[in-house]
Amino acid sequence: MLAFYRRLYPFKSLFTWLNHEHAPTKLFTHREFAFTLQGDVYLRYNSFATPDDLKKQVCAYNPTRFEIGPVYSARPRDKKTVRDAAFSPQLRELVFDIDMSDYDPVRTCCAAADICRRCWQFIAAAVRVLDRALRDQFGYTHLLWVYSGRRGIHLWVSDREALELTDEQRRALVGWLTVIQGGKEMHKKVNVRVGGKSLPPSLAQAYKMLEPVFHELILEDQDVFASEERWQALLHLVPDAVREKLKNAWERDPHRASADKWQNVLDEVDAWKPPARHAASQTQTPAAIKEDIVLQYTYPRLDAEVSKHRNHLLKAPFCVHPKTGRVCVPVDPRTIDRFDPGRVPTVHQLLRELDAAAPPAPSGGGETGEGVGGDKVTAAGEHHADWERTSLKPYVELLDRHARGLMEETRRAKQKMDLSW
Repeated sequence: MLAFYRRLYPFKSLFTWLNHEHAPTKLFTHREFAFTLQGDVYLRYNSFATPDDLKKQVCAYNPTRFEIGPVYSARPRDKKTVRDAAFSPQLRELVFDIDMSDYDPVRTCCAAADICRRCWQFIAAAVRVLDRALRDQFGYTHLLWVYSGRRGIHLWVSDREALELTDEQRRALVGWLTVIQGGKEMHKKVNVRVGGKSLPPSLAQAYKMLEPVFHELILEDQDVFASEERWQALLHLVPDAVREKLKNAWERDPHRASADKWQNVLDEVDAWKPPARHAASQTQTPAAIKEDIVLQYTYPRLDAEVSKHRNHLLKAPFCVHPKTGRVCVPVDPRTIDRFDPGRVPTVHQLLRELDAAAPPAPSGGGETGEGVGGDKVTAAGEHHADWERTSLKPYVELLDRHARGLMEETRRAKQKMDLSW
């Protein structure tokens, strides 16, 4: 891990992403960093003046991981010397966390902490839906998706408007995006039709994206309704009269494929007539029943608590997951379907690649030293980043592109301000 931090961790890229400018601002200097050390020692309220300072401290601590928190009204390292009223979170990326274990009730290939390319498609569908919703409904453009290193994915929304959201606004936004609700004891977890039969326009758009996923992933690939436990769960989502019919039919023929069972559901629901005297059933149309089931099995399952508060900490990109050894790498949402968590580089693999790679050719000779981000700095001032000679390169470049977009927006905002004066 120490070799990884010294030679490969992209501290410079992390800095430009968080800071939005080349010279340090409060977005970086007032930012909280928390370190987890060997033995589960947890150190909060660290802050740094420069990315070099951050790198020195990381190398000194050699943490198992470190987390990023909000920008405070004072430097976090000064917390003990400032009044409580003068120390509060001011800015924070809007963050989301999607954990594969929340899909255990609807996946069959893996369980708990395990993950494979097949069940990764649940995460891929969630990324596509959430990415589209945040861009189209809220106008955000600077979205950074990061694989968690084991069984999930994180999202950091870095737009200035997102940074400035209050806790109340974050709760409202996350509430709007949350569809799957309720614990294990609650069968129906989708209740989105307030005062009408139709889906809200935002969910209608999500449904169009998720209906093919339901057929390809739930029915075909995962064959979710093959086991009695799983098809019994499905039957809890249809009207009582339909449930009894299907239960009797499936008990007589338990080996029907999930796609056949789903067709049975559609046929019976289409033929079902709700009792006229039952007012609540007037919103239970065949289309509504079908849509709610598709959403329950495929819509993103968000850990809402992660997103509601500015003072929440989240693991930094490019940390190494201690259980898998995999690096927490950025992911391009446009190619999320092809991403394979099993092929993400591990710290051991990267160090082997670095040892096998030929050293960069000297440019003019002279002494060399080590700069921020594992760069080798020659006497002529040229930087040779060690990560560029490993399979970490495309992932760091993805973060750098994201950071350049933020810096360009900051530059335009300053230029606009100068013109207004």
